[in-house]
Amino acid sequence: MNHHPRTDFDLGEVDRLLTTTKQVRQRLDLTRPVPYNELLECIDLAGHAPMGGNLERNRWMIIDDADTKSAIGEWFAAVGRPYLALNAEAPADDRSRRVMDSASFLIDHFTDVPAFVLAMRLDRPPNHSSQGQVAAYYGSVLPGVWSFQLAARARGIGSAWTTFHLEHEAAIAELLGIPTTVTQVCLLAVGYYTGDTFMPAPRRSAADVTYLNRWKQPVPAAK
Repeated sequence: MNHHPRTDFDLGEVDRLLTTTKQVRQRLDLTRPVPYNELLECIDLAGHAPMGGNLERNRWMIIDDADTKSAIGEWFAAVGRPYLALNAEAPADDRSRRVMDSASFLIDHFTDVPAFVLAMRLDRPPNHSSQGQVAAYYGSVLPGVWSFQLAARARGIGSAWTTFHLEHEAAIAELLGIPTTVTQVCLLAVGYYTGDTFMPAPRRSAADVTYLNRWKQPVPAAK
């Protein structure tokens, strides 16, 4: 174990969680329900993520009713299939094709996913928002979504962050009884994952994507 001297966290385990929490689509177990108490544990932990002004304006909805999932799935596919078809025409490497195949699988099996978890906020983005206002608005919700995904991964639960449904936000709000003053932020497809573990995805190094003080000025290597 590699415990950090200032925090006593086991960095090996923390780093493993952070590098192996992925969007899970093809490895979702479509046959095993996820108990509400496990999802509520993840939502509890998500509530500790940073949020603007510590205003607890985030709300969550668990959706596992078959007819409701089917209705959402139709809107999801109506947006997702054309999007994937358009992107399939562009040249892609093997990694991109695997992502496309994974996304297509989720569309085909969307209504079979054991549960959806919908992340929401109690108000609407400011009209004619500046970039800073938009960033602040969603920055109060999205850290909690990622915390949910990390907490779920630690419990053997996979999740896939989806947004295709937002093209039909008003219709889905009516279906779910969500007030028009509430913003839907993202929908997580949730289920236990199959297989033992996940390997870290290949990523460019921090030195390749980080600049110091000015655009494309590299960070000096440690001496």
